[in-house]
Amino acid sequence: MKGILTFIREKRWKKWKKDQWLILFLAGILLLVIAIPTSCEGDSAGSETDPVAAEDSSGSGAYEQELAAQLEETLSQMEGVGRVKVMITFQDSGEAVVEKDVTYSDEETASAENGTSTAQTQSSEETVYSDGSGDGEPYVSRELTPAIEGVLVVAEGGGNSAVVADISEAVEALFGVETHKIKVVKMNEIQEGSD
Repeated sequence: MKGILTFIREKRWKKWKKDQWLILFLAGILLLVIAIPTSCEGDSAGSETDPVAAEDSSGSGAYEQELAAQLEETLSQMEGVGRVKVMITFQDSGEAVVEKDVTYSDEETASAENGTSTAQTQSSEETVYSDGSGDGEPYVSRELTPAIEGVLVVAEGGGNSAVVADISEAVEALFGVETHKIKVVKMNEIQEGSD
């Protein structure tokens, strides 16, 4: 603090060059930007606490929930399973395959005198747009669903080895997931009484 007061009293700041003033000005603006709270701060805090809401807006979360609900309903109909909760994880978020116009041109040149021949192949791709002008959305020919990484099944009958085997086989048959990526466990006693 003493150094700042001495600096101001001795008026050393009057001898500063333009670049020193510019650095001081930019440092002040940087401090202001860091110190001013943004209006998005409250929104981002809400999305951090509720990851399901963030997934729903992307569409893949809705697909995951729908798939889990269908699996829960199907498994609960199996003998000995009882009530069931399912969690499905995905490797990716799926893929949209965009339609493309592909143009090929082949050119072959053969010379009988020299015994040489050359072949040239060219190809080009252009994205097809839904409105035809090239300004709109690309035309999506098909959408690939996300690849399933693993499945967790929590079931009332998860303590019975025969039921566990039936659930594992059903999930494997429905989704093509390897057996080691399927886990079936018994539902907690407290959970059973609360529903």
